[in-house]
Amino acid sequence: MIRSFGMIDIFYLLAAARWTIMLTVVAFLGASLVGITIAVFRVVPFWPLRWFAVGYIQVVQGTPLLVWLFGLYFGLSILGFPVNPWFAAAVAFSAYGGAFLGEIWRGALVSIAKTQWEAGASLGLSFFEQLRYVIVPQSVRVAIPPTVGFLVQLIKNTSLAATIGLVELTREGQLTSAATFRPFVVYLTVAALYFLMCFPLTQWSRSLERKLHGAR
Repeated sequence: MIRSFGMIDIFYLLAAARWTIMLTVVAFLGASLVGITIAVFRVVPFWPLRWFAVGYIQVVQGTPLLVWLFGLYFGLSILGFPVNPWFAAAVAFSAYGGAFLGEIWRGALVSIAKTQWEAGASLGLSFFEQLRYVIVPQSVRVAIPPTVGFLVQLIKNTSLAATIGLVELTREGQLTSAATFRPFVVYLTVAALYFLMCFPLTQWSRSLERKLHGAR
């Protein structure tokens, strides 16, 4: 039975947006753990770890995110390990995002002048002590704006989770469109909700970039 698009549908879309935000938070936390590991591996003076990190980045960034989602959700099920959409999406976004955050944070680490490393070494600090006390505190200022920018992209990329049945904002939009036959109004509302989630972060990222650039 076809019904009109009304407030109840907007309520459902808002409710689904909660899952988009939750998936973003979980994925960002997971991607941060992977990203920190990859960034450290890229700068340690131990070539096997550096090559492992490079290989991970090349493989992950060279593979579409949709392939990771399908591989985890459908692939594991075929092998006899059924997983729920939440788990598959969280792992896929964490693994995928970790490669990008790893590169962002590695770039922030290597942007610090070599003399800062030498100064830490002259004080008798170990490699990891140099990272903790000298390099990381300075690189955070460089890393924050692109990290926030990546978070905005992550929010939008969570829409791909709809392809494996996870009912987040985009999937709820599909269901609402099928029930109301008002795709233009439905997806316009969906777009507006994504905009409301992303625009404040975009403005914050630009503001941070201006402030931190001016503070150099």
